[in-house]
Amino acid sequence: MHTLLHLLPKYALRVVFALLCTLPGGLTMSAMAQTPSSTAVEQGATALLEKHAALAAQLASNPYGRPLFLDSSETPTRVNGNAYAVLDSPFSAVSGTFKSPKRWCDVMMLHLNTKYCRASSDASPSLLTVNIGKKGVQALAESYALEFAFRLVSASPNYLALQLEADKGPMGTSDYKIELRAVPLPDGKTFMHFRYSYGYGLAGRLAMQAYLATLGSGKVGFTQISQGNKPAYIGGTRGIVERNTMRYYLAIEAYLASLNSPPQQQLNTRLEHWFDATEQFPLQLREMDKTSYLAMKKIEYQRLQAAS
Repeated sequence: MHTLLHLLPKYALRVVFALLCTLPGGLTMSAMAQTPSSTAVEQGATALLEKHAALAAQLASNPYGRPLFLDSSETPTRVNGNAYAVLDSPFSAVSGTFKSPKRWCDVMMLHLNTKYCRASSDASPSLLTVNIGKKGVQALAESYALEFAFRLVSASPNYLALQLEADKGPMGTSDYKIELRAVPLPDGKTFMHFRYSYGYGLAGRLAMQAYLATLGSGKVGFTQISQGNKPAYIGGTRGIVERNTMRYYLAIEAYLASLNSPPQQQLNTRLEHWFDATEQFPLQLREMDKTSYLAMKKIEYQRLQAAS
């Protein structure tokens, strides 16, 4: 396996690692719409409200400058990232926005590595075609094309739950899951849980180790750890999943913030909001300057519109 990795061109490795570390992998499974029972919906909403109460202290005081709690976990075969946050938007706006597969493409397009995203329909289930590539301007033919599924689990007046899932991903990764759950709060805001996770076998573990020893060397996440007498941040696979969980959360935040702008200004508003938000965490998230990011995204959106 090490021999095979060394035979790959450095550029190919870089794009493969982008696939592992940014979006869920290619999907081969189909997603069937299912209507949860009223009991299941009530239990889901109650559990999320209980989590909101349990995290009250962390949401009120944290290093993120917003009511956000971020954590991660890792086993020998799986890594998970979680973001719990209070959103300033009312639940009706959050539910109305994120039950739409097309809106999820708008969210995903904010990420540096997303070159293209289109939903097959704006209903559940839906297939999303996504192209992932390098952090820079790139021809679509040189990127990696993925297809994964969107399924709306619940869209009741008091509970939103949705999933994006994939059976298999690149380089031995599998069982990708992006999940969002949300409930209304009494003050007209919304409490949200965003979860990003995937599994990996031997091939995926070796590929990740190669990335962490080269392109990912020195990169860290958000969980503070002790390193001698001074604080440090988690690295390794947990660092990767924490960085991208934060990027996704900030994309959700940026999209909701853009809804207050006139329609013709919303794209630029959310692009600037997302970039400026990532700059609040330069140690973890800085990859390029704002001028380069906006110019790259302008080209990618023009390409997306031309394909419509």
